[in-house]
Amino acid sequence: SDLDLTGLAPVKDIPLDSKEVMSLFQNTSALGLMPEDIGGCPLGALGVPEFGTDFAMQMLIDAKPKYFSDLVRIAGLAHGTDVWLGNAKDLILSGQATIQTAICCRDDIMVYLIQKGMEEGLSFTIMESVRKGKGLKPDWEAAMLEHEVPQWYIDSCYKIKYMFPKAHAAAYVIAALRLAWYKIYYPIHFYSAYFTVRGGDIDAVAAVAGKAAVKKKMEEIKNKGNDKTAKEEGTYVVLQIVIEMLARGIEFLPVDIYKSDWRVYKIEDGKIRLPFSAIAGVGETAAKAISDAVHDGGGEFISCDDLMARAHIGASVVDSLRECGALGDLPDSNQISLFGF
Repeated sequence: SDLDLTGLAPVKDIPLDSKEVMSLFQNTSALGLMPEDIGGCPLGALGVPEFGTDFAMQMLIDAKPKYFSDLVRIAGLAHGTDVWLGNAKDLILSGQATIQTAICCRDDIMVYLIQKGMEEGLSFTIMESVRKGKGLKPDWEAAMLEHEVPQWYIDSCYKIKYMFPKAHAAAYVIAALRLAWYKIYYPIHFYSAYFTVRGGDIDAVAAVAGKAAVKKKMEEIKNKGNDKTAKEEGTYVVLQIVIEMLARGIEFLPVDIYKSDWRVYKIEDGKIRLPFSAIAGVGETAAKAISDAVHDGGGEFISCDDLMARAHIGASVVDSLRECGALGDLPDSNQISLFGF
């Protein structure tokens, strides 16, 4: 039976030092998958807030995080301006710096300069100037050199336009780690929640058809190159999560006029039931209207005409429902044929 997670208290019950969770940012082993199982994605971070995008995962690959503090620093880099690209990334890849020594969050500057023996007030002033993109004054740079601050560090300060506070980065990482824990230990609940929140661009037909259909759809989108639309790009991202979920043995159930919710991807018999809103051509208003009609006390629909009348939806929405098999053998009309009598 489905697990009831209401008794879980995230702060008390979900650890922040799980080696399995940390491994999601390094490889796919904790998911029991190989990269080729999920379209070549080398990490298990798909769908994890702050770390699931192609940009963030490339940062993870380049920075090779090992500890909680590394993830905090990566989150800081991701939210800064001119902090990673053309700056910390180049320093890390060239070997001049590591994720532990590069400037990642605004607080790093003040703490580092104090550790170098510089006066606390000046260290704070330098941090405030750099994090706002105002660079360094000549006398500050001279003081930094006197305290053996490397030239690469000084050059990095000049490039920065905006820096993220470490407390914000830490809060984001804590939330991400707790959600990532669910991904490993309660996968069906993780995917149900993810698609409910982020599944707006899902291809419902491909998702139900299985891995081969999803891979085919992803290839179609990928082959469009720069010609693909923003919606198609969104669909590709969602399908990456779909293929991962399917590879882990969790399947979708098709939209059902009586069993589907209007927006929640409900857990049902160890699978996830697609909602009305997952169907292309069924908008939020129509999805809500269908759900309301199902529960209005009028009983089962006797025809598509009855569905349209009770839900106040048009024929195009009914066509979309029919195309994905949501209507079963529901007849088109209320009329009864008298032929044969």
